Amino acid sequence: MSALPQPDYSRNMRLIGHSDQGGRPDGVQLMVHRGFAYIGHMVSSGFSVVDVRDPSRPKTVNYIAAPPGTWNIHLQAHDDLLLVINARDLFADARFADEKVYYTRQVGETVSDVQDNGWSAGLRIFDISVPHNPREISFLSLGGIGIHRIWYVGGRWAYVSALLDGFSDYIFLTIDLADPRHPTVAGKWWLPGMNQQAGEVPYWPEGKRYALHHAIISGDTAYGSWRDGGLTLLNIKDRTAPELISHRNWSPPFGGGTHTALPLPDRDLLVVLDEAVLDQQQDGEKLIWLFDIRDPANPVSISTFPQPEDADYIAKGAHFGPHNLHENRPGSFVSSTLIFATYQNAGVRAYDISNPYRPVETGALVPAAPEKMMDTRPGRPQVIQSCDVFVDAQGIIYSTDYNGGLSVIEYLG
Repeated sequence: MSALPQPDYSRNMRLIGHSDQGGRPDGVQLMVHRGFAYIGHMVSSGFSVVDVRDPSRPKTVNYIAAPPGTWNIHLQAHDDLLLVINARDLFADARFADEKVYYTRQVGETVSDVQDNGWSAGLRIFDISVPHNPREISFLSLGGIGIHRIWYVGGRWAYVSALLDGFSDYIFLTIDLADPRHPTVAGKWWLPGMNQQAGEVPYWPEGKRYALHHAIISGDTAYGSWRDGGLTLLNIKDRTAPELISHRNWSPPFGGGTHTALPLPDRDLLVVLDEAVLDQQQDGEKLIWLFDIRDPANPVSISTFPQPEDADYIAKGAHFGPHNLHENRPGSFVSSTLIFATYQNAGVRAYDISNPYRPVETGALVPAAPEKMMDTRPGRPQVIQSCDVFVDAQGIIYSTDYNGGLSVIEYLG
């Protein structure tokens, strides 16, 4: 076994395993399910399966290619099903080489003149009853650019963000999986101004991007994160006809980029993370917020999480700021007091929110710089960019990076 990369910084966490994912170290979303990690790739055009039954010795056991020109960056696993997004590979488009184009303009506007050149847009569904050997059983085809992200934790319903023809950017869809071999779209919801085919006109300022990143579902409520459009709570008791409960937006004055809204239903709290999307905080300071949602019609922000102060991460280069949260999925580590987040060039962070008015950082690990760059966009610095985080039921932390492979981490706090 080769020596592990030496983390740049650690406190109450230690690196116990690492994988280059079979020579494809670019990772975005990951799921750890039945001892196997399913990892979507940003550049490598598909997803990998890594055996992590021994977390200290992760072993890549499979790679499933995406259709040409297609992203498989996000995926969800539950029971015997793996759901994988299919979307146009936007970062392979020269128009998105400058990140500002992707994050400050409606994607539908940027690609309005693009003709279909063979990418696949929709939802791939795999049977993973044999965990190391996903077998595709169906595909839900959608027009437009395709799906960005999914929420699926078993049962009949899945929930996706999708950019369909006629819309300015990604909207909320409910997907009926009563028969996983024949999935169908059941319901849609979008912010007013997004449905261009119906004559709606965007009302938001130029340079802002209103687009659903994804929604997390608790009971009959969908907690949606709309990038510069803020937060929505939707009543989805009727999955075919979502209805707005409340909408909050703090951009401006804050920088936007709302990425994840994690409900903690036993405490009537909601953790809301704004993603840093440009280098060296060019998009402004981004925060992790804690909301009181006792009254769903009136979510109230009551505190923010502390930011890393153990180094000058703005000067380090690349993105500094939050990216994603461990999402308390059934079968994983579930806590309403201990929250895990990725902070891009500041690695993985843990927070205790026992006192919701005073969140405290309780652990951190900043992985070493990537050995090689997979990101093909020009001028990207060779700096760690911790992307996704998943904590399994035993409390082992798994984190991906756009270039640096899979880090397996033990929390000591």
